Amino acid sequence: MSSEIRDLNLAESGELKIEWVKRNCDLLRTLEEEFTKTKPFAGKKIALSVHLEAKTAYLCKVLAAGGADMYVTGSNPLSTQDDVAAALVKAGLEVHAWYDATEEEYNSHIRKVLEVGPNIIIDDGGDLVHMMHTEFVDLIPNVIGGCEETTTGILRLEAMNKAGDLKFPMVRVNNADCKHLFDNRYGTGQSVWDGINRTTNLIVAGKIVVVAGYGWCGKGVAMRAKGLGARVIVTEVNPVRAIEAVMDGFDVMPMNEAAKFGDFFVTVTGCDKVITEEAFHVMKDGAILCNAGHFDCEIDMARLREIAVSSKEMRKNIMGYQLANGNTLCVLGEGRLVNLACGDGHPAEIMDMSFAIQALSAKYLVENGEQLAEKLIDVPKEVDEDVAARKLAFLGKKIDVLTPEQEKYLFG
Repeated sequence: MSSEIRDLNLAESGELKIEWVKRNCDLLRTLEEEFTKTKPFAGKKIALSVHLEAKTAYLCKVLAAGGADMYVTGSNPLSTQDDVAAALVKAGLEVHAWYDATEEEYNSHIRKVLEVGPNIIIDDGGDLVHMMHTEFVDLIPNVIGGCEETTTGILRLEAMNKAGDLKFPMVRVNNADCKHLFDNRYGTGQSVWDGINRTTNLIVAGKIVVVAGYGWCGKGVAMRAKGLGARVIVTEVNPVRAIEAVMDGFDVMPMNEAAKFGDFFVTVTGCDKVITEEAFHVMKDGAILCNAGHFDCEIDMARLREIAVSSKEMRKNIMGYQLANGNTLCVLGEGRLVNLACGDGHPAEIMDMSFAIQALSAKYLVENGEQLAEKLIDVPKEVDEDVAARKLAFLGKKIDVLTPEQEKYLFG
């Protein structure tokens, strides 16, 4: 089966992006060297659905260096970079993805990477796993297990597992300390504002930013907004997280109240219809709306399109929707992931940690998958700590080590 991409002639640009990532990903570079020698994935097929940009591409090349036959697609129609996809094809990997795919095309690409009968699945949001369980049930016996990158995907997996529908082990990569503490907080925090600033070219200082959701991603977005000089309002459904936001120095109120004040709105909840019609009607003229959760449902785009009296492109990746009251609301990236639809995603050094966890979790599944009784498992502690220790060394930092007497005092 041949690859399906936009244009192989774009490969040179993609190769440059991947080389830049490699230069700044010490962990993955080390794993590539190790895997080249040990070939932990020899004879194994890996199906991967992750935002297809340069950092993901380098992960794919690292896994391929370990002997894997790679079958690659994206996890969001607006995050695939066509030059990166071309570079992977030129490197000999099979890719089915292109930028701005229709829903039918996107699902077809997912289907293509599953038709091969993968042994390992690496997923971002759960689309691969969901389709495997609905359309490729006969191929499930080939699957050793898989890894899930995001909070949204883990929520879908937990629902499947609770219903007794999950048929193979999945590693909750997002729950690893070296993933959510850094990727979700610092990666999302920086890349969301990279995408907003690149797209709008507007100042943040002195503005009011409304952040919906105060999990690790929301914490990062709010922290960076504050650093850029904004006043921050947090909306939440969890009282504990709401108290955290208050004690971190932010105001807290319901979305429909916050909607009256915000200049920028960023949803980071993983939930559906977080900003709805009631909020749209009280927003300021020119309010900027964007989403940093996985799916494009946090802003009720369907209803916004219905109630708008007109719409027009204001600037690349900014669509303006004029309401009956005369106010125009500006939506970035069609309500899809703003850091990828309008930017290049998380910084390379951050994804270096997350993708090292992915690669080592996949290796763990190959080595231990047949012995795993549970269908949902956490990243083994030794993998998490190994990644942290390696990263700390690359940062040129050292820490203390417990003496035997201290260990005895603490642990008996």
